[in-house]
Amino acid sequence: MEPNFQVNMNEYLPLRDVVFNTLRQAILRGELKPGERLMEIQLANKLGVSRTPIREAIRKLELEGLVLMIPRKGAEVAEITEKSLRDVLEVRKALEELAVQLCCDKITRDEIRELEKAAEDFKTAIRKGGLTEIAEADVKFHDVIYMATDNQKLIQLLNNLREQMYRYRMEYLKSDEVYPQLIAEHKDIIRHVAGKEKEKATEVVSRHIDNQVEGVIDTLRLKKS
Repeated sequence: MEPNFQVNMNEYLPLRDVVFNTLRQAILRGELKPGERLMEIQLANKLGVSRTPIREAIRKLELEGLVLMIPRKGAEVAEITEKSLRDVLEVRKALEELAVQLCCDKITRDEIRELEKAAEDFKTAIRKGGLTEIAEADVKFHDVIYMATDNQKLIQLLNNLREQMYRYRMEYLKSDEVYPQLIAEHKDIIRHVAGKEKEKATEVVSRHIDNQVEGVIDTLRLKKS
């Protein structure tokens, strides 16, 4: 089947990075489906590039866990499994709980206002209805919390995990039924962080991640049924 995406050229990025970002977004948005084979020649023709940047992009996508190399078949888009989901989000949950606890200790008034603005931007993105924009707004909300920890090692760990989390975040956000819950959770997080209420903030963040796990698992099971 012909891929239904196009390369977006960026004069500031090397071609290999442009191709990588294009294929990555196609996987995250579901334009390249789980289990779909990645044919180098077909992709090169579609994107108007040689096979070399396609091959390099596939290697990077394999490192991110978005692509699997299958013996005698080649590359294909990795399936989202309950095991892979739980593995990633268990780590995310532990790091997010630590982040919000440190945030309670260290957040400034300016950062609280920044967090409030990020929550409003998330609601604006929902009203506009673009899935990628909603996901990016959700990422930015959590980024404010990470930065407020003032712990560079923790920020680095969370940033390293970001790409693997993004796919599950996109899957979760495909259902607009979760939006009111997310808005309410963001509001609760802000209130408890501003009030320096570590235990309550941690409880909300824990529930926030658990809801994402269950939401994506429900989606996966529906697809199988």
